[in-house]
Amino acid sequence: MNQTDTAEFTIPQQYTTDRRSPARWVISHALRQWWLLLIALAGALGNAGLMAVGQVQVGKAFNVVSAPVFDAKALWNIFFIIAAAGVARGLLQFSRNFGFEFIAQRIERNVRRELYASLLSKSMTFHNLQPVGDTMARATNDVREVNFLFSPGLNMVVGSLTFLIFPVITAPRYHPSLMLVPGIFIVLYFILLKIYMGGLAPITEEVREAFGSLNIRLAESLDGIDVGKGSAQEAREIHIFDKNVTRYKNAAIAQGRKEAKFLPLLLYSVALAGGLLHVMLLFRQGLVDLGGVIGYFGLLLMLDFPTFASLWAYSRISLGLAGARRILELMNRENNLDQNAAGFAQPLRGAVEFRNVTFRYGDGEPVLEDVSFKIEPGKTVAIVGQTGSGKTSLIRLVNRTYDVTAGQVLVDGRDVRDWNLENLRRSISIIEQDIFLFSRSIADNIAFGKPGATREEVIQAAKAAQAHEFITTFAEGYDTVIGERGVTLSGGQRQRLALARAFLTDPRILMLDDSTSAIDSATEDRIQRAIYAAARGRTTFIITHRLSQIRWADLILVVRGGKLAASGTHEELLQTSEAYRRIFSE
Repeated sequence: MNQTDTAEFTIPQQYTTDRRSPARWVISHALRQWWLLLIALAGALGNAGLMAVGQVQVGKAFNVVSAPVFDAKALWNIFFIIAAAGVARGLLQFSRNFGFEFIAQRIERNVRRELYASLLSKSMTFHNLQPVGDTMARATNDVREVNFLFSPGLNMVVGSLTFLIFPVITAPRYHPSLMLVPGIFIVLYFILLKIYMGGLAPITEEVREAFGSLNIRLAESLDGIDVGKGSAQEAREIHIFDKNVTRYKNAAIAQGRKEAKFLPLLLYSVALAGGLLHVMLLFRQGLVDLGGVIGYFGLLLMLDFPTFASLWAYSRISLGLAGARRILELMNRENNLDQNAAGFAQPLRGAVEFRNVTFRYGDGEPVLEDVSFKIEPGKTVAIVGQTGSGKTSLIRLVNRTYDVTAGQVLVDGRDVRDWNLENLRRSISIIEQDIFLFSRSIADNIAFGKPGATREEVIQAAKAAQAHEFITTFAEGYDTVIGERGVTLSGGQRQRLALARAFLTDPRILMLDDSTSAIDSATEDRIQRAIYAAARGRTTFIITHRLSQIRWADLILVVRGGKLAASGTHEELLQTSEAYRRIFSE
């Protein structure tokens, strides 16, 4: 892992990769499969070498059958050599294909793991700014293109390059000058190939970028399908999607147009004609016999494979490198949070203090400005304010979802940046209004933060969150698999499951971000009692507009325009804070 990529959590990698460029990164992955590379290279060289042997033997066979005295034994010997070479070529070609395909699949697996680990290591700032559709395109299609870079891409390229070598090596056995045509062909082939790849690279970059844009729009449209349908905007969405599809289509056509202008195809035809003319002139001069003409022309025909294979093999490599660049760009994206693995790691008591805290997203205007307050362990704090006043940002500074721009946030008297991040977050639980549930069983969702929890512990947590009753109404109870994001549940049911998940982990600091907004009045009283019971012994932050929850808080913070407008108990604030009174009058 590149040490300049500071990650929120350093998830162990299988091995170190060189992320300085796409080519270096791909090579660093490939070198870890060195033994497979040796098998593949041996297969490629052996296959090409035996192909040349076969062509030479065919030439010898023509000399045998055209000789004044027919030598049957010599012909049978040639037959057995060609047959043996053919069988060996089959095995060697299998080893080449097997080697590269095995490399491709192993590297795809390792790249997926490296990318997934990197994504899990990124901060919420990164994930808030990075479109999900683009991430999915890179994590699926671009990774697959890296696979194709090796097989069939590199497989065909290595195989074809070995077919360039042996015509040059073998031609002098007939006449030294016969090296000229295949030699010139190789030089011009690589010059034209360099020009071709230079023109192809930006086109394949556009293909991958267009696919990413297409995926972004698709993910957004599906995620917001209810908004689109509710606004009767299906036709408009189809039009926008069609523009993205057209961009991707045009990029693919441009790639096809570039491939159609592959000049080595013309070069190959000229080489065949020139080589045949050359060897026939030598034949007329008596410098080469008939078998030499046949054998040499067979060697020239070996140039067919590198010419036609490279037409699409190099496109696969170019697409693979474009995909690798997009993956690296994602993994190397700067991260502002550090896990501080060597940081303070002790059980939390729950004291929280803000000292002149200012926070802004990037270079924008301050979301919070010069906020200061102090909370003793085990106290309950209600945070109130108008929408957009910075309440949610405030609590997210405590667990370092974001880091302060200026000032300090302290937990138990220590700056949160001095804590081991994993230790800090395991002791803090946040329940938001927008609850995320996984497409797993109810029991698995509740136990997400404590995978080893027993069923009895899960049930007790559900009971504490007033969720047990509705769970038991399902046919499969706690084993009921819920839909993605909990779409099969009501808002109140989702929030009660989130409460159960928090209760099970027994956090020292509990944060409720308007987490009872979707709960009906009949259930609210029971959950209110559950929250009250859960708050005992732990520091609790509650973002809410419900007066019933605000009243029993030990401290109320009034946030207005990113600043702490007032603090105190409910009775004190009613007497002293106009901003507090205005919240309940609006």
